[in-house]
Amino acid sequence: MGAALNPCTDASFSAQTVAYTGTAGSTTGWNYGPNKVLVWATTDCYVAVGNGVTATTAATPIPSYTPVEIMVPQPPGAGATIWRVSAIQVSAGGSVYAKPMSD
Repeated sequence: MGAALNPCTDASFSAQTVAYTGTAGSTTGWNYGPNKVLVWATTDCYVAVGNGVTATTAATPIPSYTPVEIMVPQPPGAGATIWRVSAIQVSAGGSVYAKPMSD
């Protein structure tokens, strides 16, 4: 995981934070380019990553305060399409933090 901790140098790939409850919260998003995103949350939650995604209880579960690398899907011809991170609570609301990363 060491390589993932090297921040992207492009300011457009800065970290974003959003709150979630029993209703999903979603970041405003980023242009395609980074191949993964480092995600961590203040409570156990379900996370979805991609274009127009909204987290549900069928999404990927992550434990609280544990950084998790998630691959960013790269659809063909994505261009300037925006992708985002969305999270919804397991049992308590919180905040999700997301930082795009590249190898």
